[in-house]
Amino acid sequence: MKVMNRIPGATRRAQAGLSLVELLIAVTLGLILMAALAAIFANTSAARTELERNARQIENGRYAMEVLSEDLRLAGFYGEQPLSPVPLTSGGPAPDPCALTAAEWQAAMPVAVQHYDGGAGTPACIDATRVPGTDVIVIRRASTCEAGVDDCAVAVNGQPYIQVAKCALETAVAAPGLPYVFERMGAVPFNMHLRDCNTPAKLRRYLVRAYYIAPDNGNGVAIPTLMRREFNGSGWETQPMVEGIEYLNVEYGIDTTGNILTAGPDGEPDVFTADPANLVNATCSGACALSSITTARVTVLARNLESSAGYTDNKTYNVGRDNTGLETTVTPGGPYRRHVYSGMVRIVNVAERREKPL
Repeated sequence: MKVMNRIPGATRRAQAGLSLVELLIAVTLGLILMAALAAIFANTSAARTELERNARQIENGRYAMEVLSEDLRLAGFYGEQPLSPVPLTSGGPAPDPCALTAAEWQAAMPVAVQHYDGGAGTPACIDATRVPGTDVIVIRRASTCEAGVDDCAVAVNGQPYIQVAKCALETAVAAPGLPYVFERMGAVPFNMHLRDCNTPAKLRRYLVRAYYIAPDNGNGVAIPTLMRREFNGSGWETQPMVEGIEYLNVEYGIDTTGNILTAGPDGEPDVFTADPANLVNATCSGACALSSITTARVTVLARNLESSAGYTDNKTYNVGRDNTGLETTVTPGGPYRRHVYSGMVRIVNVAERREKPL
């Protein structure tokens, strides 16, 4: 058998490690791959963060529209009580949202929505720390649930309530001449009854709510916020509603074919204005115009809560029309992404009371 001679050092050379050059090349390629993966991860994370910001802004904008639209749709609701027995002077002054007496509340019942265009003339009871140039809306109505029924809060002393008579004898004649009691709990007896004329009728809380835009969220954080001021019977409570809402503009459709006490109204808007309190019309102006609001076009401008790195908003946004009918535009700028939300709302309780069958 032939024996092959081994070449000295061949095995050692076959098992030798990487050279320094090869090692440096491998490390460099690994670093390049890691850098690429890190860049992909960073870009994906940034994109995801931006999507989350935009999704939150969309949610806030839609929720703000929902809050305002729901309250506007319910404006002027007083349970079973029609407004025909309530006196209203055509062309008279607008009621005071800061009123503290039942007589003033009763007189203001037909004015379901009261508006302050650009915040001009806003009364002292509404927080003065609001964004200049944005609208203020005051909404009057009763609660949609009866006090103490199901999940509705029980009646509390000092808070205002309305009790409507359902007894036929009381709907015809009731002290002080109206078929309902409108007062603070504990101030007078609520003595209206149901149809059996024996069981006490339930109470509904009287609500006065003012909506406006504040420059902070109520906790010291500088984020523009949709705020609500609500009357509690003796004063006002502030409730932050939606963060990131920068601008609020509302236009109103007015049924000028008559007022609630005369023939002629049909519930359809005849003119649109951003300042109904100062509408000058031959048949309906002043408090009459306010009580004749049948529709509202609500526009809000919402922004992201956090800034976007490397982004500058140079867009101009159309946020509705002013009291002359011209488009209102704003260019807020800054590193925030924004979107305009708008919608038409029918003031159901006012419009349907004014409808006339064909």
